[in-house]
Amino acid sequence: MPSPVTGAAVDTHAHVFRQGLALADTRRHTPDYDATLAEYLALLDEHGLGHGVLVQPSFLGTDNSHLLQALRAASGRLRGVAVVAPGTAPETLQAMAEAGVTGIRLNLIGLPLPEIQAPEWQALLAHVNALGWHVELHLPATRLPGLLPALLAAGCRVVVDHFGRPDPALGTSDPGFHFLLRQAESGRVWVKLSAPYRNWPASACAASGRLAARLLLEAYTPERLMWGSDWPHTEHRHLASYSAATQWLDAWIDDPAQRRVLLADTPLRLFQFQGDTP
Repeated sequence: MPSPVTGAAVDTHAHVFRQGLALADTRRHTPDYDATLAEYLALLDEHGLGHGVLVQPSFLGTDNSHLLQALRAASGRLRGVAVVAPGTAPETLQAMAEAGVTGIRLNLIGLPLPEIQAPEWQALLAHVNALGWHVELHLPATRLPGLLPALLAAGCRVVVDHFGRPDPALGTSDPGFHFLLRQAESGRVWVKLSAPYRNWPASACAASGRLAARLLLEAYTPERLMWGSDWPHTEHRHLASYSAATQWLDAWIDDPAQRRVLLADTPLRLFQFQGDTP
C-alpha cells in the first residue's frame, strides 16, 4: 500500500478458520487447510495495513465462536461481521459488539431471500440498528432489488460485497449492477471493491475491476467505497494472493486522495475503530 495510508488503512474483508471446526450442514465449500489469525496479522503487517475486518465464513454458519476468539486475541486491531439467526438474544448481540463485531452478514449465494418483513427479522434488524451495526449482503446483483429496498426501509445501513456480484457474462451491463449504482442516492449503502475473480476471469480482474470501480466511484464517491483482500480467497486460491489483491487496487484506483478515503477514512468510521479516524 502507498505511504499516504500506511498504518491507517483497513482491509475490510478477510476470513480466519482452521480444520476441525464444526461446519454448517448447508455449505458450498469445505476448506482442507487453515487460515490462521497469525497468518492474517502478518499479512497486514507486511502490506502496511493497520486494521482488518474478519467476516464469518459461510461454511461455519452461525457458530461465530472462532471469529469472536480471533477478535478478542487481536486486541482492537480487527473488527468482525457475524452471521446470526433471527431470534438471537439481544444479550448475545451485545456480547458480540463488545468483542468487536460491527455488522451481520447475509450470504445468500444459492439460498432463498429471507422474509425481511417477518416479525423475527424486523426485531433482529432493530437490534442491529440500535447497535450501530450494518448488514452485509453477498448475493448476485440480479437479486439485489428483491432485498436491498426492504433493508433500507427497515432503517439499515447496508454493505454490498464484491462489486455487487454482477453476472460474469454481463459485467457492468448487468441490470442488477445498474440497480446498485442507483442505490447510492440512499446515502446508506456502501460497496466493497473486492474479490474480482468472483465476477470476471482472472485475466480481466484489473481491467474489468477498473471499469466497475470507475462507475461505482461516480455514483458513490470514495466516502462509501472500501477495499477488501478476500483472504484466503477460499475456492479461488489458485487465482489470487494477498499481493495480487493489493495490485488490483492499484489498477482500479490511482488517485491518492480517493485511495486515502476508501482505504482509511471510510472503513475506520463504518467499522467503528476507536482512536484511528484521520
